[in-house]
Amino acid sequence: MEQWSPFIWISIFAITAMVVNTIGIVAVYRNKELADKSKEYIICFAAGVLIASPLIMILPEAMSRNPHAGIMALTGFLFMYFVNKGVKYSTDQKALAFGITALVGIGIHSFIDGVVYTVTFSVSTLLGVVAGTGLVIHEFAEGIITFTVLTKGGVKGKKAILFAFLTAALTTPIGAFIAYPVIHGVNAVILGDALGFVGGVLIYLSASHLLPEANEHDKKHSYIAFLMGVGLAIVTLFTGGA
Repeated sequence: MEQWSPFIWISIFAITAMVVNTIGIVAVYRNKELADKSKEYIICFAAGVLIASPLIMILPEAMSRNPHAGIMALTGFLFMYFVNKGVKYSTDQKALAFGITALVGIGIHSFIDGVVYTVTFSVSTLLGVVAGTGLVIHEFAEGIITFTVLTKGGVKGKKAILFAFLTAALTTPIGAFIAYPVIHGVNAVILGDALGFVGGVLIYLSASHLLPEANEHDKKHSYIAFLMGVGLAIVTLFTGGA
């Protein structure tokens, strides 16, 4: 597998993310109670991976390529912060407007997820696998959330499935494949900046998006799932090599 090109890894993870997201959409459509029971644990596990991997792998790697990559990490964090602020300003509108506005935010998130696959796998397989694993895992919960947002906005049945797929699932491989020709072949300094930006995005996604969503429902022992996610990132760091 080490001989696989970054594009193959990017394709595998981006398409897998799309499939997992779609499974989440279908799961909540067919069995809402079961999907809701598992959602918070999945979110917490993914959050653990996505908070640990930037801090112990992605940001150090970015700064080894560009000492100023920390500025780009802050930029990535602020970018996601203001994207979410923009979405939340419209949530006091009517139900359908809420649904549409929330979908815009989810669509941007999913597109950025695809960009993350491209950037991390362009640096190394290890970084891509760790960051990608956390993103793929959270896709199941994101599919559930997207479908739920649509139904709250008045979109029902198979139409909600289609819109959720187009917004949350399909946008991830689109983001990955659009970013690939831009990222592929850039020099180490620019790649360090891109990796720093990605690190900031992942930290925001975990600390300000996934964990608050899980804490809102506060499932028993969900912190164990979070620590398991952190543990996976640490174990991968020490067993995956540089």
